[in-house]
Amino acid sequence: MEKPWLKSYEKKVPASLTYPEASIWGLLSPSFNEYPDNKALTMILRYLPLGLKIGVSMSYRQLEDKVDRLATALAGMGVKKGDRVAIQTPNSPGGVIGFLAATRIGAIVVNTNPTYTPREMRHQFRDSGAETIILWNELYPRLQEIQADTVIKNVIVYNLNDFVGRPFAGLVKKARVNEGNWVDVAEGDGVYQMTSLLAGNPPHPPDVDIQPDDVALFQYTGGTTGVPKAAMLSHRNLVANILQCHAWLTDLQPGKEKFMGAIPFFHVFGMTVAMLLGLKSAAEVFVVPNPRDIGFVMKQIDREGCTVYPGVPAMYIGIINHPDASKYNLRSIKACISGAAALPVEVQKRFEELTGGRLREGYGLTEAAPVTHANPIYGESRAGSIGLPFPDVEARIVSLEPDADGKMKTLAAGEEGELTIRGPQVMVGYWNKPEETKHTKDEDGWLYTGDIARMDEDGYFYIVDRKKDLIIASGYNIVPREVEEVLFEHPQVKEAVVAGVPDEKRGETVKAYVVLKEGEKATAEEIIEFCKKNLAPYKVPKQVEFRSELPKSMVGKFLRRVLVEEEKQKLAARQAASADKG
Repeated sequence: MEKPWLKSYEKKVPASLTYPEASIWGLLSPSFNEYPDNKALTMILRYLPLGLKIGVSMSYRQLEDKVDRLATALAGMGVKKGDRVAIQTPNSPGGVIGFLAATRIGAIVVNTNPTYTPREMRHQFRDSGAETIILWNELYPRLQEIQADTVIKNVIVYNLNDFVGRPFAGLVKKARVNEGNWVDVAEGDGVYQMTSLLAGNPPHPPDVDIQPDDVALFQYTGGTTGVPKAAMLSHRNLVANILQCHAWLTDLQPGKEKFMGAIPFFHVFGMTVAMLLGLKSAAEVFVVPNPRDIGFVMKQIDREGCTVYPGVPAMYIGIINHPDASKYNLRSIKACISGAAALPVEVQKRFEELTGGRLREGYGLTEAAPVTHANPIYGESRAGSIGLPFPDVEARIVSLEPDADGKMKTLAAGEEGELTIRGPQVMVGYWNKPEETKHTKDEDGWLYTGDIARMDEDGYFYIVDRKKDLIIASGYNIVPREVEEVLFEHPQVKEAVVAGVPDEKRGETVKAYVVLKEGEKATAEEIIEFCKKNLAPYKVPKQVEFRSELPKSMVGKFLRRVLVEEEKQKLAARQAASADKG
């Protein structure tokens, strides 16, 4: 097919790449072999006077040793190729070690959001069939609530202060205890401490024949419809996307970069572009457990000289609007790819002025491992555009309805239709959902994104609207139906519809429209508190509007788009009123 975007590529970006027939570990091995004494992971929890830090750094040699020891331990527990290993942690060395150890022996990682409630954990663990979990100790009580309803039999626990030397390890625990967060977890009955496994096992994992097309990851997503389901990403998919990202960042210097790993690694974008790309570049990856502390993120960039900062718009918005931003030197930043949500042009401009680096909007989706498009880092970045397709990515705009022959027509530049993608990073399919797979990925390998887009004459793509109903808040995909199901469980709720509404910080936020049962009363605060008990924080409605009735179609289907349009009109009216006052 024609690829008009190739003429807009930077000179150093090739039209096509050569992909090794390698596993994830095979791709990363040169970093461990060629830079064994370089720092691989650094986690700083606090800065102290006199240049002291509470935290941990480990070299590539030390990281490899720990990965091999944990891989040996997993194999000793009976974990074999194709078995699922859930990982539920905030960003931490323990989570990275767990991910690499599991994929090292051919197991399939099940990335799990650490803010999930027991209800959400139950669905994901039962659906994936995970028998082993690597878990942050403070999340253990949630697992206990639902473990009996799953097939999980091996629980590997790590603590935030693991690997932190004395006396600082004790200080970290004391601080967490004082905050009421620390949970002591005893070993026994299938429960293991990661540090015990690392101490008790040799660095000699079994030699497993891992093929590029073997599945490496279950990454849960709302997809285009329905409840969360697992996109199966193979070693080939992830290796391809890591190399595509590496080629796009044209001035990466092996062994010299410092990646800011603030975006959560359980998010597919953070996993690929911060964690795995960082390790592929033999970079020092700064692991940040709490990305919401923007002040501390800036302090680390200032003191450590971080050079690459992948993130979501909410992170960059937080920096440019932080009252102390001018107190920090952020000029070490040279490149950032923003993903998971639209990047406001003004945010890009102000961030680049503040840092001197390049902030470029990209695009992707879980089913594509995830990045498919980005604006050139040092070439032309077009306002409002998601950029150009990556090397070896085919992208086209197709009609929203099939023609007389039942086929989607490929549209010309400037025409709006659904964005479809084909490339080496496109998923194998959805786990145990052949019909959903067929709906999203056709027999020719084209992935239907559910996004309405257009392409200009130079191959730059622009997202116009979403065909799907997903809400994207701070980079997280939220399925309205999942929130609505919780709302319907509230004893006073008769009807409920959830929609994404514009939000200055999150891009979109969750709003619930609720009709109460006749004679019943409830407040917005009560509805929100009920949701907090059953949903991860990012899914909880931030706004609740009570109505006597909700818009419906002739067949009784709730018309979410009518509510969204109302919100857009309200926003336009407020903006017009503000302009008149100005």
